[in-house]
Amino acid sequence: MTREMESHPDIIRMRERYEVAAANPAVQLADGVTLLAGLFLALSPWIVGFANAGSLTMNNLVTGIAVALLSLGFSSAFGRTYGIAWTAPFIGLWTIVAPWLIRGEATTAGTVTNVIVGAVITVLGLITVGMGMTRKRR
Repeated sequence: MTREMESHPDIIRMRERYEVAAANPAVQLADGVTLLAGLFLALSPWIVGFANAGSLTMNNLVTGIAVALLSLGFSSAFGRTYGIAWTAPFIGLWTIVAPWLIRGEATTAGTVTNVIVGAVITVLGLITVGMGMTRKRR
């Protein structure tokens, strides 16, 4: 960015708004729980016991790490990462449907785990997106 752009009043107000949103305890709680949900999703094949599921195991590992990294970005630099906050709910929805699309099975421990964790990630992602969209009242 050029020096003039960095000092533009609209940019300064936008950064202030994101700082206020990131300081909100609800957003901090959502980011923390999202981090834990991502870590659990990544480790769930070994915790729950479906590590032999092959593709679903790899899917959970990759998507769980992605969610954990997103939440770290949201908690450390919300103003810079807010633009990608919409990805968290989509990853949550993918997590819900992945067992059927990847394995075609619906009655495994992996399916139940993915539906629950995916729903949690989706809701928390929507909270993060919503909190960034709220305007500060004056």
